[in-house]
Amino acid sequence: MDMNLDDILRAELLSLEQTHLRRTLRATDALPDGALNFAANDYLGLSRHPALIEAALQATAKCGTGAGASRLVTGTDSAVLALEEELAAWKEKEAALVFSSGYAAALGTIPAVVGKGDTVVLDKLAHASLIDAARLSGATVRVFPHNQIKKLEALLQKLSATPDRGRILVVTESIFSMDGDAALLRELVELKDRYGAWLLVDEAHATGLYGATGAGLLAELGLSPRVEIVMGTLSKALGSVGGYIAGSRVLIDWLTNRARSFIYSTALPPGVIAASRAAVELARGPEGAALRTRLRENITHFQAGLPAVWKNKALSSSAIQPLICGEASTALQLAATLRTKGFLIPAIRYPTVTRNSARLRVTLSAAHLIKNIDALNETLAVAFPPS
Repeated sequence: MDMNLDDILRAELLSLEQTHLRRTLRATDALPDGALNFAANDYLGLSRHPALIEAALQATAKCGTGAGASRLVTGTDSAVLALEEELAAWKEKEAALVFSSGYAAALGTIPAVVGKGDTVVLDKLAHASLIDAARLSGATVRVFPHNQIKKLEALLQKLSATPDRGRILVVTESIFSMDGDAALLRELVELKDRYGAWLLVDEAHATGLYGATGAGLLAELGLSPRVEIVMGTLSKALGSVGGYIAGSRVLIDWLTNRARSFIYSTALPPGVIAASRAAVELARGPEGAALRTRLRENITHFQAGLPAVWKNKALSSSAIQPLICGEASTALQLAATLRTKGFLIPAIRYPTVTRNSARLRVTLSAAHLIKNIDALNETLAVAFPPS
């Protein structure tokens, strides 16, 4: 049997191609002049904010472009410690730990707190990083249907009655990355308390966008103190890069000693840390509040102008607007058409979403102008007319 690596992979790629599931990398500078980005998670438009750019430039000029090694090897710059203190205070936690990405935060944290003999219970639509981390931990992985609280309770009842059950960690996002809907956080907190479980909430798509200071959906609901592990990212509404975990001081001390993706990763560069601090300051202040208001106005305007084919479907109240197409080929064709018209919007397909639920994932930003949103809706109406 021929086991040539390239031949085998070429055949697998052909299979992906035939089922419209092959991914390719495309240069964004190949887009038409003036193209509009409705794909990024830069919800507040901070990635191009002058304050973040200036902070990054100054820190880079002073400290260089790289951290050189992991923090346990070279030590930790005071700016990183200050960022972690600011994140912890914002999240109403005792301490926080910054990772190189949100993915790294998940992969480091979940295997550090649960393992063989324990159970991780995931919402079915939890992000891939959370699923991968749960599998990596060696714990038993159980999944409950998306936002089906009664199913979760039945599962927790069974687990709590099991002798030598080990630790139970419930894992969810607060705002789900592909559908834009919210977890039933109040019910989740009540259930994990009732059955002696822990709760990890990924606020990646909520940080900067909810609550009086933008701290997230947990803060808006007054639930932050009741959640053991809060995860998030610096790379979406905060316009920078990196991830973090916020929790008790004991938890953060433990992760410093046991989170392999933290211990064995080079620290984030000084420019990134400086930009992240500037972003947190902006998001917490009056300008952040004004940007959140503008984003909400943009969401409302987008939904009001949508073509009829999507208007009657359940739409998200968040910045993430999934336009369900069904077949992967349909989503790809529509994304390609929009690209030729100057709109960058991704076609999301299996395995990121379930089969036959391929979609355009439109992400709105405070940086979008009303005329940009009107132009998108007009183009959608032409590209996808009523049947």
